[in-house]
Amino acid sequence: MIHTIKRASYPFIGITLGDAAGIGAEIVCKAAASGVLQKNTCPVIIDSEAVLLRGMKQSNVAFPYHVVNSLEEARESDILPLLPLSCLKASKIIMGKSSAELGRDEGNLLVECINFCKKKGLDGFCFAPLNKGAMKSAGYRFPSEHEMFAHYYGQTSGFGEMNYVHGLWNIRVTSHIPLREVCSHISVDNIISAARLGFNTLRLVGCENPRIVVAALNPHAGENGTCGREELDVIIPAIQRATALGMPLDGPYSSDTLFVKAFREKYDAVITMYHDQGQIAIKLQDFSHCVTVSAGLPNPITTPAHGTAYDIAGTGKADPSAFIDAFNICCRMAQRISLSSVQG
Repeated sequence: MIHTIKRASYPFIGITLGDAAGIGAEIVCKAAASGVLQKNTCPVIIDSEAVLLRGMKQSNVAFPYHVVNSLEEARESDILPLLPLSCLKASKIIMGKSSAELGRDEGNLLVECINFCKKKGLDGFCFAPLNKGAMKSAGYRFPSEHEMFAHYYGQTSGFGEMNYVHGLWNIRVTSHIPLREVCSHISVDNIISAARLGFNTLRLVGCENPRIVVAALNPHAGENGTCGREELDVIIPAIQRATALGMPLDGPYSSDTLFVKAFREKYDAVITMYHDQGQIAIKLQDFSHCVTVSAGLPNPITTPAHGTAYDIAGTGKADPSAFIDAFNICCRMAQRISLSSVQG
């Protein structure tokens, strides 16, 4: 079946295949073959044709695509366009093995996507899983891709990683830092910033009045100061201040029970104090549908919350569900931003 694209006013979304030694090409190819990438959007794959073809073979799928020379040509294509900005040769890539060369290629493609967004060529992009270590080896020395994206946008604040699964969002006060440094970064201002990021992002996906709850830092929410004072001295004052600023928050609640309430749809989002406090909970809920959003940037940027899965790369076993969810969220956010610009 040939999946044609209805261009109209649909968002124009870039797609990269991720680390070429991982499962990225496989999950993108499975998504493309299902027709989901061509539904209600205008996509363009920006990557290596050789890696794309190898991904089709590995995942045992096929779909028509059109090689283009520019975004303008891609936007006019009736079938899925491929802008081959990467020159990687699939025959030289060892599946499941990272390298600085692959990290450099992926970093360069992501920067190119940002440049396209800045020039209004793309409305956003969704990237398949990357390897941070490979990118750092290639010279992209950022704590994570989110700081990298902000750097190339020229943005120094108001951004951060958010995660999503089955209607629940997770915002972090701290993210990619050592656990021993977390407490020194828990401040009223940082919690307010996380709340603002959460409220703004949820409104972009159509949740006008988000119900957001805050996790405690210490066991049993500090037990009234006898097991840590961060709740009394920092987190509760931050909740009160956020509420006064028009961002009502609930909590703090101990995270060992908080997510039970949250997944029962009492809340739209949870603000956690550190990386694994939220990641463990949402990935246990449904690992195959977890999505990561680089929130607070001018354009929506999304990716599956899972990694490159080197252990199964090239076997055709990879599940494209999280990539499809990430792509759909990117499209939804881009559409809302476009509507806001027209109405504004």
